[in-house]
Amino acid sequence: MYKIMLCCSAGMSTSLLVRKMEEVAAQRALPVKIDAYGVSEFDMQFPQYQVVLLGPQVKYMLKTLSEKAATHGIPVQAIDMMDYGMQRGDKVLDYALSLIEAAH
Repeated sequence: MYKIMLCCSAGMSTSLLVRKMEEVAAQRALPVKIDAYGVSEFDMQFPQYQVVLLGPQVKYMLKTLSEKAATHGIPVQAIDMMDYGMQRGDKVLDYALSLIEAAH
């Protein structure tokens, strides 16, 4: 099972993207657990996931959050702004999976 965490300022704007990613995963018969959280919940939630993707509005926190997650070997990256804006669940899912593969 692939475990993917999306993180934005409040967890609201990424929840639509989570649904799009889940739809693509279902079409591909990929076992996934994808959740969206606000950045305030990052410290509590990230250890349960294999990768964390940041929404554009919290991209400025990438360095800080990456350093925290690195202690657990969890990659943290920003979601491409175009993919985010266009709600391209397929592209964001592919990106998350590629980060998980690269980390293992």
